[in-house]
Amino acid sequence: MASIRHEEIVIVDYGSQYAQLIARRVREAQVFCRIVTPKVKASELQGPQLKGVILSGGPNSVYENGAPTLDPAVLDLGVPVLGICYGMQLISHLLGASVKPAAEREFGHRNLVCNGASDDGLFAGTPATQAVWMSHGDQVHAAEGLFDALAATPTCPYAAVRFKSAGRRLYGLQFHPEVVHSEHGAAVLRNFLFRICGVSGDWRMASFIEEWTARIRETVGTGRALCGVSGGVDSTVAAVLLHRAIGDRLDCVFVDNGLLREGEVHDVIGFFTDNFHMNFKCVSAGPHFLSELKGISDPEQKRKVIGRVFVETFRAEQLLAREHGAQFLVQGTLYPDVIESQSAFGGPTAVIKTHHNVGGLPKDLGFTLIEPLRDLFKDEVRALGHELGIPDHLVWRQPFPGPGLAVRVLGEVTEERLAVLRKADLVVREEITRAGLDRQIWQAFAVLLPVQSVGVMGDGRTYENTCAVRAVTSVDAMTAEWARLPYEVLATISRRIVNEVRGINRVVYDISSKPPATIEWE
Repeated sequence: MASIRHEEIVIVDYGSQYAQLIARRVREAQVFCRIVTPKVKASELQGPQLKGVILSGGPNSVYENGAPTLDPAVLDLGVPVLGICYGMQLISHLLGASVKPAAEREFGHRNLVCNGASDDGLFAGTPATQAVWMSHGDQVHAAEGLFDALAATPTCPYAAVRFKSAGRRLYGLQFHPEVVHSEHGAAVLRNFLFRICGVSGDWRMASFIEEWTARIRETVGTGRALCGVSGGVDSTVAAVLLHRAIGDRLDCVFVDNGLLREGEVHDVIGFFTDNFHMNFKCVSAGPHFLSELKGISDPEQKRKVIGRVFVETFRAEQLLAREHGAQFLVQGTLYPDVIESQSAFGGPTAVIKTHHNVGGLPKDLGFTLIEPLRDLFKDEVRALGHELGIPDHLVWRQPFPGPGLAVRVLGEVTEERLAVLRKADLVVREEITRAGLDRQIWQAFAVLLPVQSVGVMGDGRTYENTCAVRAVTSVDAMTAEWARLPYEVLATISRRIVNEVRGINRVVYDISSKPPATIEWE
């Protein structure tokens, strides 16, 4: 496979909820990064492309038995190392300092005061006093002579440090620069990348296209590839990129799984027919999916069943016949999908849920999997789509889960419940569009709950379903805030759903952020 080499920052994931945000901030600076497990060996990282290492925060205490640690040789790779929260404590622990529970834990905003000591530019261009976000219960103690203290808060004397270690460039931050609550955190990270690590920032979508085009051509050779498309931005971008690389040797199959939104089948066929010139086929498989989902309420089971039936559907296609079939299966899997479906690169981060196109695929796949977007976040995929010339209305289409409405019908999925949800969901989408909020909202949709409640309609008692409306704002789906929709928009949505959708007599609005909730309910 064609070699792709960029300047690289390695992030060691110690299980922090913010580890992926560190990656986002590094990518935003146009620097390539990857996340690895704490078990990584220094020998696996060394190379001319490595420019720096960042150790993330984490929920453990470094003095606990079994706490994740680090190959000490990583500190001797000759590149700068930045420890954040647990990462700072770990470097201190490895170098002989004492780490103990803090007299006063720090959670939330604190005022950080820089002391003016030379920091090699870590705080260059930022105020001497700035608000930062703390989230820790331990602190470094008994560290005299180990480092220079660069900044402090009223309760944390070592909030930022530069370690005194001959031949090493080691830094520590007890606060979290990667979160937006640290008002100059992004600038601090950029200073680490550009001033201390000396990166040039060579991560560009244009070069990504060139590199992956070459990589795909080498991988596929003279063979054929099959791409499952949904009409969403991820699979559309993946398909256009593959088509650019291998042309008519790409076959796009759109599976109507019976779990799509109102008008979705017609829209997707129109997208590919009107905008692209690819081998395209629509397969109607709704009854098969619904029969396999019969009696299943557990969300993980739903996702695994849908992943299995997708592959079965592809295998059943004549396109896969041995004499002229595809040897490669293309998917629009993104980095957040990988992170949520399995611990990132084997790290300790918890598995959140199975994505049908990651953990839901069977082991005996029968194809060589090609996932060109696997290292990208959603906003990077949209930037890639622009570079590929995909129309804006496709690039900015709201995300839609691979399992479709199956994970928005809570409980068992039936045709009757799907029909109710489709009508309610259409109302939500229409009113968000009518209010001109499409580009401000990351996702807006309806969820049919397995809950009935008493209502009164036409002076009569009703006992019908409850519909939840979910609208969130986000950049990359790793974190999300519930959208503060105008009351009049919410009122219109509720009124229309109750009046137009038979079977629903109550509408509620979900005001949960991610974390602690996920964007989808299942």
